[in-house]
Amino acid sequence: MSESPGSRRRFVTGATAGLAASLGAGPAAAQTTPSIRWRMASSFPKSLDNIFGAAELLAQRVRVLTEGRFEIRIFASGELVPGLQVLDACEQGTIECGQTQGFYYIGKNKAFAFDAAIPFGLNSRQHNAWMYYGGGLALVRELYAQHNCILFPGGNSGAQMGGWFRREIGGLADLKGMKVRIPGIAGEIMSRLGAVPQSIPGADIYPALEKGTIDAAEWVGPYDDEKLGFYRVAPHYYFPGWWEGSSCISFIVNLKHWNALPPAYREAFEVAAAEANVRMVAAYDAKNPQALARLVSHGVQLHPYPKDVLLGAHAAAEALYDEEAAKNPVFRKFLASFRKFRYEQTQWYRMSEATFNNFMASQKLPQG
Repeated sequence: MSESPGSRRRFVTGATAGLAASLGAGPAAAQTTPSIRWRMASSFPKSLDNIFGAAELLAQRVRVLTEGRFEIRIFASGELVPGLQVLDACEQGTIECGQTQGFYYIGKNKAFAFDAAIPFGLNSRQHNAWMYYGGGLALVRELYAQHNCILFPGGNSGAQMGGWFRREIGGLADLKGMKVRIPGIAGEIMSRLGAVPQSIPGADIYPALEKGTIDAAEWVGPYDDEKLGFYRVAPHYYFPGWWEGSSCISFIVNLKHWNALPPAYREAFEVAAAEANVRMVAAYDAKNPQALARLVSHGVQLHPYPKDVLLGAHAAAEALYDEEAAKNPVFRKFLASFRKFRYEQTQWYRMSEATFNNFMASQKLPQG
C-alpha cells in the first residue's frame, strides 16, 4: 500500500467503488470472486475484549464488504497456536493471518519493537502518523516481508499505566532488587535501573503478586487491569507507562495467501484493518476513565513515577538504543527514522496538544 494521501482516500472511494464493481455485477462477477475461508490466530485472550474485538470487527467488515464470500474465523491465543508464535505460524503458512504485536518477536530482531512500542516512543496519534505518513509502515513491512508476511496497523491501547506495586516507591533507589513483571525491552531497562524483571503470563500475575513472588507488575491500563483484580493485592497504581506511550496491535498476513486474494478482497481487508485501528483507540479512551474511577473507589492509590525514575529510565533507554543500533543495521535504520519523527512531533505537540491538554487538566470542569 502506498503511503501517499491518495492511498488513504482509497480506503473510502476506491474500496467502495471497487467492491461494488466486482461484487455487484451479477453472475459473471461471481465467477471471479471465489468463496475464501481463512483462519486468524490472535496473540490475545478473549477477555481483552477491546483488542480481541478488533479482530472480530475486521472479520465482520470483510464478510459484509465481500457479501459473505471472504470469511475469516478468529481464534484466541492458544486455540490454534501459542500467543507468542503467531508470526511463526503466519510465516510458515500454517495459518493465513494473525493478530499480534511486534515486540513479542524482539528475539528475532529488536527492530520488531518499533511496530508496537518502544519505551519513551510516540503516543497513539503520533505512531499512526509515523506509520502512515512518516515512512514507518514501509520500514515495518520491509522487516515483515523477510518473514513472508505483510502487516497492517490494527489498533492501539493508547498510553498505558505504569503498573501495580505492593508498596509505594519513593525514588530510583527503591527499585533495587525489586521483582517486577515486565518483559521485553522495558524489562532490560528496568534491569539497568536495578530491578529484577520477570516474564510471567497474564493469568499468573495475580497469584504471584498475592504471594509476594513478585513485588510489582505491569499489564495494560484501567479497563483491562480492573478485570484481573490487581488492586486487591497491589494497591499502588503508577503512571505513566513510559514503556508504552502507545501500543500498536497489528494484523499480519502470509504473503502467499495475500497475493492470491482477488484485489477487491485485499481492499476489504485493508479498509477493515484501518477501521479497527481507529475504533480500538476510541474504545480505550472511552472506557479507561470510567474504570479508573471504579478502581479509585476500591481504594487504589494513584502515584506519578518519581522524577528520578523517569529520568533514569529515559537515559537507560536511549543508551540501549544506541548500543543496539551500533551492532544491528536494521534497528539502526528504524531508529534514525523514528528519532527524527519523534523530535519533530515533540516540537509540535509542545506548542499545541501538550499546552492545550495541560491547561484543560488544570481547570475545574463541570461534570454534567
